Amino acid sequence: MTSQPPPPPPYGTPDAPLLTVRGEADLEVDPEIARIAVTVTARGKDRRTTLDDLTHRNTTVLDLIKSYGDAVENLATGSVTLTPELAPRGRGERIRTYHGNIHLTAELTDFTALGELTTRLADLELTRIDGPWWQLRPTSPVHRQARQQAVHEAVQRAKEYADALGTTITALIELADAGATAGRPRSAFDRRAVRFSMAAAETEQAAEPLDLEPQRIHIRAEVNAQFTMHPPSL
Repeated sequence: MTSQPPPPPPYGTPDAPLLTVRGEADLEVDPEIARIAVTVTARGKDRRTTLDDLTHRNTTVLDLIKSYGDAVENLATGSVTLTPELAPRGRGERIRTYHGNIHLTAELTDFTALGELTTRLADLELTRIDGPWWQLRPTSPVHRQARQQAVHEAVQRAKEYADALGTTITALIELADAGATAGRPRSAFDRRAVRFSMAAAETEQAAEPLDLEPQRIHIRAEVNAQFTMHPPSL
């Protein structure tokens, strides 16, 4: 049997100099998902009436969002609150009014439908809209593309350094993920969220759909790589 050459040591030596480089990748891509938050509110002096109003408005919002079918990828209820507000004066614990809130989140993949849905939701009574937040899916191939590009750059950078010394790299010693940033909107200023809080419109015609321009997502990946190279002639 022919013996295999020993692996290179995990440190530099005169016979196997160590070369450490960083590979980086910066990508700007279109978002895949837009997330909005919807808060439904009810207020009244009677607890049961307030709860009934809150339930009715919540059902109206859910039915409206679900009517967009496949354009809505995810719909979830976050929290429900019904809080009594005590009168500031007087003896005893006298309740002045009740406040009710239901928080919903919806994720859409059709951004044309997003503009129309946002307008229709904002046109409902005592309904608040926050968003949109532009995102990539966790399983998006863009993340893989960024990591691979960072690795390729690290290898290319190592070859260029070795070439400058008149030699070549021989083996990879270590490859470490230096940390990747999650996808975030790329913008000249922070406008990640737009908020709406409107009462029901007293007009005969529906409001015009909002024209929402998706913000491109910035993805960054970094790796640290160590190579050995043939001894250069200095």
